[in-house]
Amino acid sequence: MKINERLQALHSLTKLLQDKTPLSHLLQSAPNLTPLIQEICFGVCRHYYHLQAIADQLVKKRPKELDVWVSLLIGLYQLHYLRIPDYAVVKETVALLAQIKKPWAKGLVNAVLRTFCREQEQILAAINDTPTFLYNHPEWFIARLRQDWPNNWQAILQENDAHPPMSLRVNAKQCTAADYLNRLQEAGVDARLAEHAPQGIELITPCDVHDLPGFASGEVSVQDGAAQLAASLLALKPGLRVLDACCAPGGKTCHILESEPKLAACVALDVDHKRLKRVSENLARLQLEATLLQGDGVHPQAWWDGIPFDRILLDAPCSATGVIRRHPDIKLLRSEADITAATRIQHDLLHALWPLLAPGGILVYATCSVMPEENEQQIASFIASQKDCVFAAKDYAWGESTGHGWQILPGNNHMDGFFYSVLIKT
Repeated sequence: MKINERLQALHSLTKLLQDKTPLSHLLQSAPNLTPLIQEICFGVCRHYYHLQAIADQLVKKRPKELDVWVSLLIGLYQLHYLRIPDYAVVKETVALLAQIKKPWAKGLVNAVLRTFCREQEQILAAINDTPTFLYNHPEWFIARLRQDWPNNWQAILQENDAHPPMSLRVNAKQCTAADYLNRLQEAGVDARLAEHAPQGIELITPCDVHDLPGFASGEVSVQDGAAQLAASLLALKPGLRVLDACCAPGGKTCHILESEPKLAACVALDVDHKRLKRVSENLARLQLEATLLQGDGVHPQAWWDGIPFDRILLDAPCSATGVIRRHPDIKLLRSEADITAATRIQHDLLHALWPLLAPGGILVYATCSVMPEENEQQIASFIASQKDCVFAAKDYAWGESTGHGWQILPGNNHMDGFFYSVLIKT
């Protein structure tokens, strides 16, 4: 039986908005996922506030039923961004209403979409200067960026709506980035070396991972260049005990082991046993070994063996506001209350894990956020509370110094938005 791709996209987007379920989770569990389903789901999330502004211009009042509203946005997305023939979009979108048992809405959706087809230029001109359409982000988020990044906020919003590059991390145990780049070029894949990640490569055009030479045998992994900087900041060397807290899905754990194969121990900790399975799968593909532990970093007494760690990577739970270009549903899922909740968890993790670090040891704090309260302010507060904690001030060729760390903004050197701080225990 033929898959109704638009109906499946409708179900996923409605569930996202209704239950606040991340799009990645919904698509992973979706049966018969197709490129069109992914395109519609990611596209509607990426351009949600554009589409909302258009729809509001066309209806006197939004329909109360969420699935009818989402149907309308799916139709507008196809008309405005995919350039699918008008008659096909209108026909298929109106047909969705019967599938979801809302036949009464057929007239509304048909009229709205046909009006947009006829009067597209005038409608877009009428809303072109409205903040929602112009900036395509929630108002609270725009206000926070204007306050925190007065010189960069517009560039951040623009990068959030761009399509990110597909970045690779070459397994240093098997070959160099330069050698792997040559293999890609011989295979006709257009790519370049990453500017700041020594083992990083950026593909000019994304491809299926299984088309990458040596992917199955662990020669290469997909990882953004900013995320690849964590391993070098740990200053790894043989014989060290390393803890990767909040490790799932395991990209940084694997990079640690690729960078220094002679560690005394590498403990990968995560609170979610399902996500630990993903870590295990990544380790197996790359032929690497680590000690996997399910546990909460806030309560180390439940899992720690009492032996101090020489290095701790705390890739802290955060708002993920630095990776919106990869996960556009973050625009729809996050609220100001989520930022506050994230800062509490980060505070608790820092204070719980610091006693596990050996004197002279290094803790690298990382987030994929652009919010200062999760980054600079969090670290400044922590250092002030710890007499044996020193910030390792150093100049790097990447990022922007904030006084207590380095902030990479989305799109800087083609990288995702990330924050790093290196703390030393005296």
